[in-house]
Amino acid sequence: MRTPTVIALLTLSACTATALPATAVAATDTHLEGRLPSGAGYLIDMPDDWNGTVLLYSHGYRPAGTPLVAQNSPGAATSAALLAEGYALIGSSYATNGWAITDAVPDQLATLDLFTERFGAARRTLAWGTSYGGLVTTALAERHPGRFTGSLSMCGLVQGGIANWNSTLDPVFALRTLLGTDVRLTGFTDRAEALGAARTLGGAVAEAQGSERGRARIALAAALHDIPGYNDAAQTEPGPTDWKARQVNQYTALQGLIALPAFDWRQEAESRAGGSMSWNTGVDYTVMLARSPLYKEVSELYKEAGLSLRTDLDTLRRAPRLSADAEAVDWMRHTSVLSGRLSEPQLTIHTTGDALIPVPAESAYRRAATAAGSGRLLAQGYVDGPGHCAFTTGEMLGALGTLEDRLDTGRWHASAADLDSRAEQADTTGAARYVTYRPAPYPRPYDLAHPGDARP
Repeated sequence: MRTPTVIALLTLSACTATALPATAVAATDTHLEGRLPSGAGYLIDMPDDWNGTVLLYSHGYRPAGTPLVAQNSPGAATSAALLAEGYALIGSSYATNGWAITDAVPDQLATLDLFTERFGAARRTLAWGTSYGGLVTTALAERHPGRFTGSLSMCGLVQGGIANWNSTLDPVFALRTLLGTDVRLTGFTDRAEALGAARTLGGAVAEAQGSERGRARIALAAALHDIPGYNDAAQTEPGPTDWKARQVNQYTALQGLIALPAFDWRQEAESRAGGSMSWNTGVDYTVMLARSPLYKEVSELYKEAGLSLRTDLDTLRRAPRLSADAEAVDWMRHTSVLSGRLSEPQLTIHTTGDALIPVPAESAYRRAATAAGSGRLLAQGYVDGPGHCAFTTGEMLGALGTLEDRLDTGRWHASAADLDSRAEQADTTGAARYVTYRPAPYPRPYDLAHPGDARP
């Protein structure tokens, strides 16, 4: 069954066009499409009156096997507004889809090289991207600081690869244990095995949703991933203590997690890493739940179900743990972990109701940047709304304006009021939703500055 969240994820991954071959470049200087030597498509849009700034856009996750489609902005409305302001827009498809970080970074740099060869050096080069593209954007900023003046990550996977896959493991481990379902969670031999495990666990979760006890356990699993109780604009926003309605929304998001990232996308990433990069040895789920902003909801639902939360947490404590493959952890560490070492300013923005990349991902990157001594270069903004990457055009343009203001003035003016003001100036069709907000700590932080977190 395709839940609304699954449909939304598939929509984000949809590819609707194909790039032209290198021999079929457009006749004008303003729009170029073609292929890089790697096979990745590229897309360049150059306005008639260039303002000297080029924006290198990194697109989000697309499942392996889907078409390679170059993208140079989040959408048509954003492109039109930026081109009207004189920005040059560039981006690639990456040579492969899936967990393609080792292709994405060089392909994005090659696209920038192509632009420079064709149009000359930019006065200012900004990297920006959404979702998985936020990981690509931040990797570009950290690893190639001389190429970029600043960067903007939107709803980004800025916790890095190992933290992402570890925290994706936690809710399905809890569900398998508490629902008594015997499925493999890591180390898949092939995609068919992963899809079969997803169907089995998804069916068990659907059955559990039919009872109070099952719903309480699903809420516990959701809390381990910090899945908010209002995470899709199609949902009716529940009251702050409407635990039952919030749990229903989390159930939908969990089924989306099971259908795609936790099994199918994990298997593809494991095939690149050479094994399982996830572990939960040494993880105390009692402590993790106690730190979660969703603890109150879980405890209330357990009380209503007449179920002992302490007993279930003890069951999780005693359950056999999963270990990672050291080689796979090393591959992920060297390709997909962020150090927090910034040389130029970065702004990140995130919706508070994101179920796919929950907002505590921003806490993980704040921690890494602070430990690396880059905290003053990082600013973070939060949009009060449900959904993954569910920003308005104005909210994205306002974020870009805030980053440029930091580059112009040498100081951040990135309060919620500042971001709102710029967003509403950029798009007068609706009110901006930036708020003062502090996300919870990431449930399973991992970064190079904290090697003690790595216990595969």
